[in-house]
Amino acid sequence: MDRESGYLAEYLEYLAHIKKYSSHTIKAYRQDIRQYVNYFRENDLEVSKDAIRDYISVIFMRTKNKATLSRKIKAIRSFYRYLVRQGKMEKNPFDVVSTPKEDKKLPEVLTEREMADFLDRLPGGTFIELRNRAVFEFLYATGLRISELVNVRMGDINFNERMVRVLGKGNKERIVPFNDVAGGALSRYLESARKKFKGPVDYLFLNNRGAKITERGIEKILQNVYGEVMGINKRVYPHLFRHSFATHLLQRGANLRVIQELLGHSSLSTTERYTSLNYGDLLNVYKKFHPRSGF
Repeated sequence: MDRESGYLAEYLEYLAHIKKYSSHTIKAYRQDIRQYVNYFRENDLEVSKDAIRDYISVIFMRTKNKATLSRKIKAIRSFYRYLVRQGKMEKNPFDVVSTPKEDKKLPEVLTEREMADFLDRLPGGTFIELRNRAVFEFLYATGLRISELVNVRMGDINFNERMVRVLGKGNKERIVPFNDVAGGALSRYLESARKKFKGPVDYLFLNNRGAKITERGIEKILQNVYGEVMGINKRVYPHLFRHSFATHLLQRGANLRVIQELLGHSSLSTTERYTSLNYGDLLNVYKKFHPRSGF
């Protein structure tokens, strides 16, 4: 173990300069490997299958977290793999160690009633209030990622058809409907923006200075301004609207494949999955199943 510990600095340099790992990841790997090496040294143990199994049991009892344990196993296995490639060890003792399956976390969502209560209670008097109401109505109406929302431009909006063109992950473009409630909130906000700012408005959502609003800006609005408006014991964050959008459509009977298209999930990027889907069908499903489309 002492010999392996002596190679740690060399391995961390490899991660930084060859693998280009982030400083955060390297710090975590350093801590995980040192913890492992120190455990064997302090207990005067030789590396064996039984000793490794006991170590993993001890760590899990300490952390009670499968994700943390998985990361630690990955770090140590990777370290040994590096030593084998460098000819400093003959085999990797962690090749026989399985990584525990992490428990899948269900996304947090608001109920339809909670979402309606939140949106309907938002004020709409000032420019900022009108913008905020339009932001959250639009997030729930479209299920957009916040990164997609802040980059929507005026030219991407078709008010007549109630459609928005979105550039998603991997520069994949999709068309997403929005309902009349969100359309009305957008119209009132844009009228206020035209009065407040002279000249053309490019991005759809602006801050108080007329520049594109940022993702962090929207997060702060939710946390600092509207967290209490929710009045529920749930963490408030922008992605909550996307999760709720998808869940409510699914609960009302919308086709899962259509929901995935609306969300822009990469799993539907293959040609075969799109063959029977057209935007007319998508719009009909949206109007039928979105909770606020009938308002």
